Amino acid sequence: MIHTEFMKGVIVPILTPIDEEERIDEAKLREQVDYVIEGGVLGILAFGSNGEFYVIEEDEMKRGLKIMEDQAAGRVPVYFGIGAISTKKCCRLAKMALENGAAGISILQPMFLKPTEAELFLHFKTIAESVPELPVLLYNNPGRVGYTMSANLVERLAHEVENIVGMKDTSGDITQTAEFIRRNRDVDFKVFGGKDTLLYASLCHGAVGGVCTAANFMPELITDVYNKFVAGDLAGSLEAQFKLNPVRLSMDGASFPVAAKDMANLRGREIGFPYKPNLATPEGPVLDRIKKEMKSAGLI
Repeated sequence: MIHTEFMKGVIVPILTPIDEEERIDEAKLREQVDYVIEGGVLGILAFGSNGEFYVIEEDEMKRGLKIMEDQAAGRVPVYFGIGAISTKKCCRLAKMALENGAAGISILQPMFLKPTEAELFLHFKTIAESVPELPVLLYNNPGRVGYTMSANLVERLAHEVENIVGMKDTSGDITQTAEFIRRNRDVDFKVFGGKDTLLYASLCHGAVGGVCTAANFMPELITDVYNKFVAGDLAGSLEAQFKLNPVRLSMDGASFPVAAKDMANLRGREIGFPYKPNLATPEGPVLDRIKKEMKSAGLI
């Protein structure tokens, strides 16, 4: 029996602070873990998109996961993000996550390739079955990989693979998010919204929470959307969403995923720089807009 009752609320795809040698900065990572937990998140996703998983070696991922697990100390679950292309590598990472205490894994559909539905089904099924005791979340991010998971594929996985228990949908298409929820209600499939700006809308359609970049630098605002919603204060939740959105939208002019670290630094988090080839956002109109919206929201 796979337990999923802990899967809810705002989960943060936590930033990965690094030093000048691009090694994980343990002290800063521990500080960031404390910061997001104190800010009200109900889960941490290690090495999601904003954690820059695509440039981090496996040994560093293992070290980083152990640091996060140790610092979280059971206060919130720590999930492990998998974004590799090959099924074999994904299985290896899944087993590493299990061995090092992850509460669950999140699997992005393969990048660069454009697999058939049959290929995708076998890919996800094989990874999930390599760690049958671990809850598995699918991660649909068409904007980054170039194609979407279909509602048919997700429904089949949800109903046929016991430990595929939910997903993060970053399509930005609220109809698609709603279909993922509607078609899998009978198996208590946990859908998380993947767009910070659509957290309220996702919750209205039955999502259990959101995987939200904004929690890295303004956790008090994004968790306010969730907390007011579950308390029944729908008007207050919507107002919190409207307060958040201009800040979140200001990120879109920057190079992905640089703005998240820029904004954390602007709030005094001292997260440092992104992995190269990315660079911090230079002075100019993009950074000016980010600063303007953060000031308007009372963040700086």
